[in-house]
This record gives sequence, C-alpha cells and structure tokens, in this order.
Amino acid sequence: MQRLKTRPQFQAALAGGTVSRTPHFALHRLTLTRPSDIPLAPAEQVGPAPSPEQALFGLFDVWLGAMVPKRWARRAVTRNAIKRQIYNVSEHFGDRLPVAAHVVRLRTAFDRKQFISATSEPLKLAVRQELVQLFERAVRPLTPQAEA
Repeated sequence: MQRLKTRPQFQAALAGGTVSRTPHFALHRLTLTRPSDIPLAPAEQVGPAPSPEQALFGLFDVWLGAMVPKRWARRAVTRNAIKRQIYNVSEHFGDRLPVAAHVVRLRTAFDRKQFISATSEPLKLAVRQELVQLFERAVRPLTPQAEA
C-alpha cells in the first residue's frame, strides 16, 4: 500500500467520489486503470496523453491518504492519533481494497465533552471501531455474497 503525499494526489482522490461514510469519517476513492503494456511510439505519433489523475500515481497499487482538518480536531496530538489509527486499520483491509487512490477524511468533530483527553483510550477505541465500519462498507460490494 502506497501513501498519498502531494496535494494534487489528494485532490484527485477526493474528486473520485465518496464510497463509504460513517458519522465522523468519509472514504473517497479514485479508481486507477492499469497502464497499457504497449510500448509508446515516438512523441510525434503518440495520441492523447494519459489523464492527469493517472499521471499522479506512478505505481498501479492501492494508495491511501488521511485528512484530519484542524477544524474538526483542534489539537495536533489528536490529529496525529487519528491519522495513526487510519493507517493502522487500513493495513488490515489493504488486500481487500481495490487498486485505487483512497482518502479517509474526518468530516466532523468527536464530542470533547465525551472524550476529554486528546488521546484517551475511549477516543482511540471509538475512532478504531468507526474506521473498521468505514472500511467494511467500502469493501463489502467487492466481496461475493454468500447468500443470494
């Protein structure tokens, strides 16, 4: 699994559309197409260039980025803890995610009255449970249904 690093990569993945949502998080996905194995002709004979989105992602792999805005998590320690949770949970779903660029975005704040400490165990548990739900919803359509 590769990590998104540049602003254009994040913008392209966000433009791909939302595939899963929970009360606090949204998962955006931009599907990547496999580059053709046909060798390129000389520059004057080449047709249209690949899409700019495809050019941003050099490897045909699962890409993931995390967006935790200050607006929804004021403390840096909280933002970093949430990002760590996003990357840790995504590792468990990495083999089930399609080849695409994914962005997990925090879309609303966790209640500071309920989670007083910036890195409390209850907050980490709540974030982890919600992220598991988010990724399960995102991979569910890809898995074959046991009962039809």
